[in-house]
Amino acid sequence: MASQYSIGVDLGTTNSLLAYARLDVEQPQIQFLELEQLIAPHQRELRSSLPSFLYLPDDTEIAGGALALPGANPRDPVIGSYARQISAEQPERTIAAAKSWLSYARVDRRSAILPWGAGPEIPKLSPVEASRAVLEQLVNAWHGRFPEARFSEQLVTLTVPASFDVVARELTREAALAAGFPDSFILLEEPQAAVYHWLQARGEAWRKTVGEGDTILVVDVGGGTTDLTLVRVEQEAGELVLRRLAVGDHLLVGGDNMDVALAHYAAARFKEKGHKLNAWQAVALWHACRRAKESLLSEDGKATETIALLGRGSRLVGGTVTIEVTRDEVHRLLVDGFMPVCDADARPDRSQVSGFQELGLPYEADTAITRHVAAFLTDNGWESSKAATTALPSEARTEARMHLLLNGGVFKAAQLRERLGEVITQWQAGQAVPTLSRSADLDQAVAGGAAFYGWTKQHGGVRIRGGTTRGYYIGIETAGLAVPGMPRPLQAVCVAPQGMEEGTSLDVPAREVGLVVGKPAKFRFFSSTQRKPDRVGTTLRGWDDDELSETATLELVLPAEDGVTEDFVPVRFHSRLSELGVFELWCHSTRDGRRWKLEFNVREAADES
Repeated sequence: MASQYSIGVDLGTTNSLLAYARLDVEQPQIQFLELEQLIAPHQRELRSSLPSFLYLPDDTEIAGGALALPGANPRDPVIGSYARQISAEQPERTIAAAKSWLSYARVDRRSAILPWGAGPEIPKLSPVEASRAVLEQLVNAWHGRFPEARFSEQLVTLTVPASFDVVARELTREAALAAGFPDSFILLEEPQAAVYHWLQARGEAWRKTVGEGDTILVVDVGGGTTDLTLVRVEQEAGELVLRRLAVGDHLLVGGDNMDVALAHYAAARFKEKGHKLNAWQAVALWHACRRAKESLLSEDGKATETIALLGRGSRLVGGTVTIEVTRDEVHRLLVDGFMPVCDADARPDRSQVSGFQELGLPYEADTAITRHVAAFLTDNGWESSKAATTALPSEARTEARMHLLLNGGVFKAAQLRERLGEVITQWQAGQAVPTLSRSADLDQAVAGGAAFYGWTKQHGGVRIRGGTTRGYYIGIETAGLAVPGMPRPLQAVCVAPQGMEEGTSLDVPAREVGLVVGKPAKFRFFSSTQRKPDRVGTTLRGWDDDELSETATLELVLPAEDGVTEDFVPVRFHSRLSELGVFELWCHSTRDGRRWKLEFNVREAADES
């Protein structure tokens, strides 16, 4: 059955949204689905976004049934506004930032580990399960509004951070499929979705706004992450086209960090009043400060907000304690703390205070987003110019300009938008940087852009080119004499270079490699955003720690042919990147027609002839 709608889903760290457009029209009309959610026990409401918070109810709440949506299991987590609201009172039962955990390779992302640090009496979910639950609520909301148009039969685009590596993308894909997404749904990078939203809003006028050689710097600062992307305007056959040049690393700095900064400030204020907070009050304060920050930074927000905490312990017996914070206080704290003025060659400070670090999400040590932007631009060929004529990248024409496209709820604060523009203008010796985005679009641009992207796949339109954001490598153990206590050296062979386009395949021009079959084996994959010149087949016999990072280790048994006793089969590699962005590494036997497939999301081997 043909799809009726193009659906764009923004699975946000803080808020999730769903946009849609009919496919049977010549001009897309992007609309946003109202999402039903609990705002209080027994109280439901339709809202434009779904906070990506999950509250795990206790037995009393489950028995009462006050926190279940119609038709839902009372034991299911509560998702949305009420979960975010109660997180200040029950932080040990609240899951926040599940999306960020999907990209954290130092934990088992399929294990029930969230809420992180909660006691054994608290039920837990894995990052994949938590993400599935949020997406499933969006799917259910769609069916409530359009029961005749099954979600699984629509053209669906789900956005992910540009910095997500292939494993984080496949874990997101796994969660989405479990939530009821169609098998053919598409993953689209969030900064690209923001650009598509701008293209849809401007129509053909975008070609008059930017010119050949111009560069669009997308700065997407959401609740938990900062995503950086460079898109260049090029010309092909007399037409302007867009090409993604680079994406930044997965930076865990954003609105959540601002909440913590405000919480530290508030804690000091509480201490001045003689109130020392215990551990759980500190967590509760974090959530309370988030609500205050959102109110005080909004353009129509209050001039002051009250931050209140419940008393919990010998120093605070019963009742509540409160302080008042003002809009000016919050602006000074966050603008100077997160958007400080810095030089164009500045770099973030990643030094650690202690040699011992608590396990948890790898938040950035340096919260200065302007320094992260400066390092990103420098690492990708941009140089400041005192004459204000240098384009980005350096080989572009000198009259080209940089344009700034902002995204994320953080930039609702006019002072944060203005400070970033001022700093980049200073780097260009006073040459103003035009801002393409509108403040009214900051919440909905990603979901709306994803819906428009799906519409263009059917109707045609401008597409952003660029391929994979990272190069991918397979680790190959070097042959040689064994040394007690020392593993054999590892080589890394590039099997998918940066920029490999979706829907393409490549033969890896390397020598034969022995593939272990019939017994457990470990397959190690690496990725890099630093080694752009590497081509498919490039072999590395050594590398610096910041050049390659281990993306995944697959431990499995590849099937051997019946009656064959050989431990390994000589193979050559063949890489394929599907239209949906799924990376497959095929191992073809050089002796016969057998082949095996290593795939990140399925974790299976296929033996085909």
